[in-house]
Amino acid sequence: MTTPDHQSATAKDLTYRSPLALMAGVLLLALAAWLGFDALVHGGGRTPWLALATLILVVPLVIAFTLRPAVFSGEDRLRVRNPFRVITLPWGEVASLRSGYTNEVIDNSGTKYQLWAIPVSLRARKKAARQQSRAQAAAKGEGRSSGPGPGFGIFGGFGGHDGPTRAETDQIMDDLRTAQERRGQAKSAQGEVTVRWAYEVIAPVVAGAVLLAVLLATG
Repeated sequence: MTTPDHQSATAKDLTYRSPLALMAGVLLLALAAWLGFDALVHGGGRTPWLALATLILVVPLVIAFTLRPAVFSGEDRLRVRNPFRVITLPWGEVASLRSGYTNEVIDNSGTKYQLWAIPVSLRARKKAARQQSRAQAAAKGEGRSSGPGPGFGIFGGFGGHDGPTRAETDQIMDDLRTAQERRGQAKSAQGEVTVRWAYEVIAPVVAGAVLLAVLLATG
């Protein structure tokens, strides 16, 4: 489940991250720190060196795939922070935002970028579909229309949500599409798509892998 966080890169940006990924990252880092510290302090022979190399390799990977991913939606651009890259797309360069088994943004050249911070939940989609079906059945049974319009909505409350029940990440994608439609033609939302590799993640991973390979090869 992904939720918006107003603590973003700029004051006007909305930040979307996955709470489940953040929780998993914290737990994995705590486990790695516990096991690594124990091996470094109490290990004998080459064990401390192997533990150090493993930590150098594993910790950046855990951070990259759990704590790092985020999507920043601003007035003029969409910034996607994935495990190993940061993609900045002015809204004018966003051709579409597609939801399937993954959520993706596609630029005007046809290049696809996965939104790691907004994972698709098939379970949430099925739950939302069941809720919508129940609401429509209840509305039919009471002789009310479940579609948009004045009166009672699908939740049975006056002035409630008029649209269909949606999974949270699908609703987020709808919000991003709305932002693109609203700002896509703005003069300040034009420019080039930029992609920056996250060398601050890649470098320690490579160093840890090389060190671990050397230690294993010479053991």
